[in-house]
Amino acid sequence: MKTLIEPFKIKMVEQIKQTTPKQRHQILKKAHYNLFSIRAEDILLDFLTDSGTGAMSDRQWGAIMVGDEAYAGSRSFFKFEEAVRTITGFKHIIPTHQGRAAERILFSLTVKKGLRVPNNTHFDTTRANIEYNGGEAVNLVIPEGKIPSLVHPFKGNMDVGRLAELLERHHARVPLGMITITNNSGGGQPVSMANIRETSRLYKKYGVPFFIDACRFAENAYFIKLREPGYQDKALVDIAREMFSYADGCTMSAKKDGLVNMGGFLALNDDNLAMNARNMLILTEGFPSYGGLAGRDLEALAVGLEEVLQEDYLRYRIRTAEYMGERLLAAGISIIRPTGGHAVYIDAKDFYPGIPAEQLPGQVLVCELYQRCGIRSVEIGTVMFGKKNPKTGQTVPAPMELVRLAFPRRVSTQSHFDYAVEAIIDTFRDRDRARGMKIVWEPPFLRHFTAHFAPLD
Repeated sequence: MKTLIEPFKIKMVEQIKQTTPKQRHQILKKAHYNLFSIRAEDILLDFLTDSGTGAMSDRQWGAIMVGDEAYAGSRSFFKFEEAVRTITGFKHIIPTHQGRAAERILFSLTVKKGLRVPNNTHFDTTRANIEYNGGEAVNLVIPEGKIPSLVHPFKGNMDVGRLAELLERHHARVPLGMITITNNSGGGQPVSMANIRETSRLYKKYGVPFFIDACRFAENAYFIKLREPGYQDKALVDIAREMFSYADGCTMSAKKDGLVNMGGFLALNDDNLAMNARNMLILTEGFPSYGGLAGRDLEALAVGLEEVLQEDYLRYRIRTAEYMGERLLAAGISIIRPTGGHAVYIDAKDFYPGIPAEQLPGQVLVCELYQRCGIRSVEIGTVMFGKKNPKTGQTVPAPMELVRLAFPRRVSTQSHFDYAVEAIIDTFRDRDRARGMKIVWEPPFLRHFTAHFAPLD
């Protein structure tokens, strides 16, 4: 059949609050034009993030009821540990309350001032945790990954030529190397198995431990199955195992491809590093058999890691982004092509060609979409990744000005996406009336979460 239906049934519904454009204008103004500061109940469609916003299955809710809440040695931990090890193969599985906790522990133990950590593209918390420890987060995505309109099957790939140059000159200053699958900041774009393998070879050549940011490992595995020769007939769990086999460890926000609302883990093979990580976990997160999570959370995560590799689920999820992307492209709206697994990324620079990067076109668009249509999205551009020149004080723009609409897993129906498409097209037709924005206050780290903005006069 041509129609791809949702591979789930709805058992419970949550009412969506309706607001008017006038009401949303006041809400936006009160929030200092930062959509992170708006109450969720005042959002019509919430595409701010796919992190922890999904709907759990009946099997997951059932698993919650048998959670073992023992402080130490919980049977729920061992079920979770087995589920992670089955997919990743790593020796040490350390639960954390979410991905950034795993990053903080890992980088606190490995990164200090003057060291550099390469990646295809670091996401916001990854970069911030590296910089907080005095390191430099180096992005080395392939050139094709920086051109939104260019179609390439694996735009998330590491630029192995540049990585080789960096390691040849500075490997003594590289405590670990990473790759993010899929590449969130670059449009949710996948990384090929061949690229993971070559990246691993380079890291090993110079004795650099290799870690995967595995937030969306299942989506990446599905793209490999779809697009990379030799993998069409392989089971997704086998593709995932091969991806992880090339690495020495991974960080994971299970709020994405763990299909849970809270949870994460650090997985690795190094015995000494694992011992130090567990000691830090006890200090900041909790005992190593719960790591800041309840036993019921570990039970739900163990089930989620099984369900996320179901092919009918991934087929529907990937096709949802494709469907929305096709309709926007047909209306003349530039997006990152091809669409990724968890979101559609609008090219805000092309959407508002008259608004320069220093006037934050992505932030303009997220505010317009909320005020006009009640949709919450997120800027991934100069607000999130721009920097100030320490000598001149001028803003150094991000490579791309994007707006991400990230889709919660198993939450929305097709009519929600059709409404979003209509809203974006309506905003696009009226784009000449938009004006730039400025930052009026910002914190020292991760400014996009709490910064205050104001429209330019």
